[in-house]
Amino acid sequence: MALKVSIDLSRKFIVSADSDHVFALLSDVEASAAHFPKVHAITKIGDNRFKWEMEKVNLGTHSAQTAYACEYIANSTDKTVEWFPIKGEGNSEVSGKWTIKELSAGTELSFVTKAVLTLPLPGLLKLAISPMVKMEFAGMVDTYITNIKTVLV
Repeated sequence: MALKVSIDLSRKFIVSADSDHVFALLSDVEASAAHFPKVHAITKIGDNRFKWEMEKVNLGTHSAQTAYACEYIANSTDKTVEWFPIKGEGNSEVSGKWTIKELSAGTELSFVTKAVLTLPLPGLLKLAISPMVKMEFAGMVDTYITNIKTVLV
């Protein structure tokens, strides 16, 4: 039996870099992913398609590893980068979007993501494990955002 955990996150922040520089980084999946913590491997599996394998995470007395694949669409006109789950790849599904907005001084970034993580854990652990999974995922996203901010000064 598997445990499913659904997570929705959104973050908004401003960096001093111009929007073209921001878009160049975020539309390059491998360059952007290099700033995401706890990535065991990211593998290109086709045009704009990547499989993510995360490091194992300890959840109390249990551990779990997530893997998923996404197709990425970068729109230079709208300055957006979206990702959509590729069904049947890995044990989880992740989707999301970066929206990049030029300001008079700097760039505003909006990040949204939705994840459905399917972990090989007994469903009876949902009440105990689900909050830890959500906290771990949010912490990784926050570290990623911090790393992106550091690069886009």
